[in-house]
Order: sequence, then structure tokens, then C-alpha cells
Amino acid sequence: MEKVRRAVKQIACAPPSQRLSALSAFQLSLIPLLSIVSSLYSVAIRLRRHLYRFNLLQKHRLPVPVISVGNLTWGGNGKTPMVQFLARCFADDGISPLILTRGYGGADEAKMLQRQLQGTSVKIGVGANRVAIAARFLEQYGYVTSLGAPQKQLSEAKTDILYKLDMIGVAILDDGMQHLSVWRDVEIVMVNALMPWGNHQLLPLGPLREPLTALRRADILVIHHADLVQINDIDALESTIRKVKVSLPIFFTKMAPMHFLPFPDVSCKLSLKAVDNMTVLCLSGIGFADSFIQTIERMGAAYVDHLDFSDHHLFQLKDIEAVRTRLQELESEYGAKPIVVVTEKSLAISGAQGKHRR
Repeated sequence: MEKVRRAVKQIACAPPSQRLSALSAFQLSLIPLLSIVSSLYSVAIRLRRHLYRFNLLQKHRLPVPVISVGNLTWGGNGKTPMVQFLARCFADDGISPLILTRGYGGADEAKMLQRQLQGTSVKIGVGANRVAIAARFLEQYGYVTSLGAPQKQLSEAKTDILYKLDMIGVAILDDGMQHLSVWRDVEIVMVNALMPWGNHQLLPLGPLREPLTALRRADILVIHHADLVQINDIDALESTIRKVKVSLPIFFTKMAPMHFLPFPDVSCKLSLKAVDNMTVLCLSGIGFADSFIQTIERMGAAYVDHLDFSDHHLFQLKDIEAVRTRLQELESEYGAKPIVVVTEKSLAISGAQGKHRR
């Protein structure tokens, strides 16, 4: 299965004009089937959109403002870090946010958010039915209306407790662009500058969850990893976006690591200089590993190797054996003991695998 996932990802990254030279015979053999499924997927998303448009499927409006953070393509767009950033900003301003996340792949991103936002007023609801999850949290903690008035839906005794816990003032949908059942007040769309649209095809032939025309629904667009591409690429990307929605506000972000956390004592912090002139093996199960690898390279590592797995990958014993084998090969080749750097997201889902996390 991992082999097929890798093949599909490589197909999605290869422009149609370069398929013959860039893809293997096995990958090329998958294209006819992927094309059929992609066409069926296109029909399905159009039908679903129309069902919501004509109120045949219901949109639910929450009693608090809703901000959706999503994307048009599969992972690696910086959605979860943006959700964390927004939640912390609201919490710092005295507004208690509720993050609603689906919890893919063992809820790795939810676990990471819980760890990063521990000790704040942020609340995190995990589950596929985000309307039901939101209703449960709003009933449990109460909420503040847009006019700033707390809603006292419980007894006076319980209401006093709610004041101490901070009533919910805003909801943030993590990966919410395609979650149409929840009405949103602001739609933020994240775009990966390193691979914005791939081969421009819909899933599973390409990386697109929706056609580019879906950007018309966006209120804000954020180009992530803008520091890892050339200015000409940014200009071309911005031009493509403007053709869809000329007035769309566009912002730019980059990944800026602060420190390493040594495993297993993650209460300590290591300087980013820990990888200076070191041989590093990057281990990840994220949507787009290239940005992770380039970031480590920019920190001054002497050599960076990598083992990449599919997004939300749950590491098994055979994967750990593969890591050990690769480490032995690197030590033999470079004459120094390498270190492993694993993304925090990958560590969250896999538990006690890895030496360092980012």
C-alpha cells in the first residue's frame, strides 16, 4: 500500500508533459484507473456543492463566529500551524477559541495542538461530526455572543464555573474548506508555494480536492513556504490566483523552527545549532516532506538524508528497522554517527519512535 501511495504522489507532482520521462512503468500503468476515479470524484464534488447550494444538504450556523482554515490540495500547506497561531492570538486577547478538527490518522495533529496549547483557554474538539462536537462543547462551556453577552444556558451554579473556564468566543475549523456543513464567517485558504497545484488534476490523479475556481470562496489566502522558492515562482503563483479572484488578500508565511526537543525528555530544549556540520536523517510522515528537508539543510547540516512516509503514517517495527539500517549506512559512509530529526506531528502519532523532534 505504501508503494502505491508513493506512486500516486509522484504522479500528482509530475506535469502531464513530463510523465513519460519522470514516471516509471508501474506509475504510468496507474494513470488510466486514476483518471477514471478522478472524473467520478469531479462529478461527486459538483453534485455535493449543488446540494448545499439548494439547501438539500443543511448548513449549520454556530452561535459564535467561525473561521475556517483549509486548502485545495492534500497536506503540507501549513493549516495546523495556522490554526495554532490563530487560537493563541485569540486566547492572548481574552477570547476563548474552540478548535474543531477531524482527527485524521490517530489524531496526530490534535495531539500536537493539545501539547502546544496546554495551559491556555483553547479548547479542542476532535471528531468527524464537527457540528455535534461543537454543540457538545458549547453546551458544556457556554459561549459569548457577538455582542459580548454570555449565554447562561445552565444553572446559576454551573454558570459561575463557566465564567472561570472562559466561555467560547470563536470556533476555528481545522482543514475546514471542504467541510461545507458548517457555516463560516471567514475562509482562510493555505497554499504550498513549493507545490501549489501539482499536475492541476483532481484527486486521486492529482493533488486537488477542488478545482482552482473554488478559490472564489476564499476571504484570505496564505502562501506558505514562500521563503523556499524564487520570487519569480511567487509572482507566477500570485498571478494565477488573481485570475480566479482579483481582490483576494494574499499573505506570505514561512516555517521558522525555534528549537529541538530531545527525546524522551521533551521538557528540555536544544539549540538549532545542534545539527551544525552533522549528518542528519529526516524522518517524517507528513503531507509534503520537501519543506522539512530544506529547512534542516538551511540550518547548516553537513549532509541531510531522508525517509519519507505518507501523511499520518503510523510507524511500525519494520519502519524502525529501516531507520536503523539507514543510520548504519550513513555512519559507514560519512564516518560519524548521524542523528535523527523527526517532525513533531509524526512523533505525536507514533509515540516513542525517534531521537529528536522538531
